[in-house]
Amino acid sequence: MKLAKIIAVGLSAVMLTTGFSLSAFAAQTNDSSVSAPQFKTYDALYAHAVLNSEDTQAWQSWQSEHDEDFNEKNSDKKYFFLPSSADSEKVDIYNAYSSAITVNGVKIEPNSTASVHYKTNEEYSVRAGGKNFKLVFMKSTAESAVYINNDNADGNGTELMTYLNSDKSNSASATAAIIDADGTIETADVKKIKGRGNSTWGKAKKPYNITFKDNVTIGSMDKCKKFSMLANYQDDSLSRNRFLYDLSDAVDMPYASDSRYVDFYSDGYYWGSYQMCQKIDTGKTNLLSDIDDKGYLNKDGSINENFQFVCEVDASANDDDYHFNSSSGNPITIKTPELAPGDTGYNEVKNYVKEKFDAFYNAIKSSSANLADYADVDSVTKIYLINELGKNWDSGVSSLYFTYKQDENGDWKFFGSPVWDYDNSLGNAKGVEWELGNIGVNDYEQYSGWWCKYKGKDKNSRNTNNVMNLISRNKAVLAAAPQVWFEDFVPAMQTFMSSGVSEGEIYSSDVYYSYIKGSAEMNYKSGWLLNTGSWIANHSKLNVATFDYSTGKYTVSNTVTKYSNDFDGMYNYCADWLTSRAAWLSSQMYDEYEPTNPRLENDLNNDGIVDVRDATALQLYIANSGTLDAEGVKMADNNKDGIIDVRDVTALQLIIAQ
Repeated sequence: MKLAKIIAVGLSAVMLTTGFSLSAFAAQTNDSSVSAPQFKTYDALYAHAVLNSEDTQAWQSWQSEHDEDFNEKNSDKKYFFLPSSADSEKVDIYNAYSSAITVNGVKIEPNSTASVHYKTNEEYSVRAGGKNFKLVFMKSTAESAVYINNDNADGNGTELMTYLNSDKSNSASATAAIIDADGTIETADVKKIKGRGNSTWGKAKKPYNITFKDNVTIGSMDKCKKFSMLANYQDDSLSRNRFLYDLSDAVDMPYASDSRYVDFYSDGYYWGSYQMCQKIDTGKTNLLSDIDDKGYLNKDGSINENFQFVCEVDASANDDDYHFNSSSGNPITIKTPELAPGDTGYNEVKNYVKEKFDAFYNAIKSSSANLADYADVDSVTKIYLINELGKNWDSGVSSLYFTYKQDENGDWKFFGSPVWDYDNSLGNAKGVEWELGNIGVNDYEQYSGWWCKYKGKDKNSRNTNNVMNLISRNKAVLAAAPQVWFEDFVPAMQTFMSSGVSEGEIYSSDVYYSYIKGSAEMNYKSGWLLNTGSWIANHSKLNVATFDYSTGKYTVSNTVTKYSNDFDGMYNYCADWLTSRAAWLSSQMYDEYEPTNPRLENDLNNDGIVDVRDATALQLYIANSGTLDAEGVKMADNNKDGIIDVRDVTALQLIIAQ
């Protein structure tokens, strides 16, 4: 059975040949407080995301596992892939069959709803439509669930996802329900949903852009209208983009897309675990909230002398994009203002962006130019360190964004941001063998070794037009990198390596795991693959590395950590690769680091005062419940015995008392 053709599973072979025989969807339920699905239903059972809800959007059909082509597998075994909002003991089930069925001792009449007790991962026997089925309930842990429905997306009776997936240019409106883990339901109208991405669009699990009619909030994110829903199909941890986006936010990059793990459903079908992100777009309630996409125009319609814009180094730019080739040969897409031929200022804007980008590029490449005259060095250094930390395969090739705007002094400069597209990073990709050989890199999959200064460069020549390569070798960036690394990145990484931190811009690794674990299990049980091709690196083992910030000692474990070929193994590999990479980078920049603002001895929390709060900060650090920056860790060994433990807390308390 081709699920892509029917979307809502549970159709019989007879229905396939008779053109979608439908059961009524507005029938009365056993419980008048519970409504039936608003969209078309087929011979199937449907479960609601929230117990005893009157909502008509957040229903899902039971479904079988599928393969990468959406062929149904083991059709006699059905699953309910419940969102995190579902009650842990009972679920409302709607019976769309024409005869009564019984689930776990509860009889449900045709076109009616009843509440059923369940336990996750247990099998229940159900006879429906003259067939016997095994039914298993699974429950997500994701921060939110998103239901988007339109059972007539093309006006000819085609369900939304069948229509969208047939062509990336297709778009449609829809209705939606957004449900957070606590059961809060927000209904919304979708103004437009369509496919997105370049190479990722060609994969079985596809990504989408969504524009809501009004601002919505998803999993406590700030209200926003425009979102990108990432499939993370080639990332078996489902988390590489999330880690690096949140890290970018934690180090105070100008624009870092906030995001949440979500489960995605459409017209009753579960599509898998996705990452719902703020889309790279301008406007007061969007990611680039301070960028005016109309700022290029004066009130009289003439072109402004200077104006804000966002551009992308984009090797995939084509004639459908608003783009140009810079004097360096890099294809540059203008993301905002986004104009079409015939629009006022179309050529003037393109020429202006080209002029400014060429000057910026030449300043990066020059050994004598002052980069600070053209760019915000801090943000450019940070976007370099994000790419270096991730060993991002696409570094300097695509998804490299720059924003041109005025700094705090009113000077027009390029800012390195927004960050985007890091699924082929953090040890995920093997890389292209001929390219790695050409640039002289043989350790790409390892967490050690420099990367950005080799990417895009022939090993026999220093000539390159790869923008990130040139940034990584710019004297201003190299001078700033150690301070930025130890004062911004290291504290954020220490939060990631701690335990139980679920507030702030970046969480600890165990918290991310707790959110994604159940969603990932449903994602892979539904049919998506852990290993999606030869492009993915070997994630089976690693010698984990650590760095002692008090002594500057870099250590690689003699014991090989082995990772199971399941989600847990793939997640742990990604997290360990990230922390080991951070340890290696720290070892390389440690000797060059000098604190920007030397501080008081024993001021562990860097608040300018040595008091009991420093002792508390040290206690939390020892308990893996808090972080110290690099200087704080250096000071933490108060009794000078080479170990940071509770005895140092006692020594610090005595110092404070004196």
